[in-house]
Amino acid sequence: MKNTATTTANPEDYMRDGKVVLLFQNTGSAPPIKPTKFKLSISANFQNVVDFLRKQLQYSQNDPFFIFINSTFQPNPEETVANLFKCFHVNGILIINYCLTPAWG
Repeated sequence: MKNTATTTANPEDYMRDGKVVLLFQNTGSAPPIKPTKFKLSISANFQNVVDFLRKQLQYSQNDPFFIFINSTFQPNPEETVANLFKCFHVNGILIINYCLTPAWG
């Protein structure tokens, strides 16, 4: 009998070049960015993601801004992108949702 279960790639397979794909999805009244997909070093921490997105949106540190992984939680700024990717990637992409008011969590 043939096994019809789908196999998912190991997270390390997606991180071979030392980078991972991040998909940024705006929520509510937050403006979209283009392109929505970026590659980021696996050695970066989540604060680097926050800073990158603030720069893309031209937001200052004083502007209200909330970022979530997979529409679920806000990671610690010191958490590495590699660890977040290993635990929460979806088909090789780490989904980052952002908004101007708290939406989840």
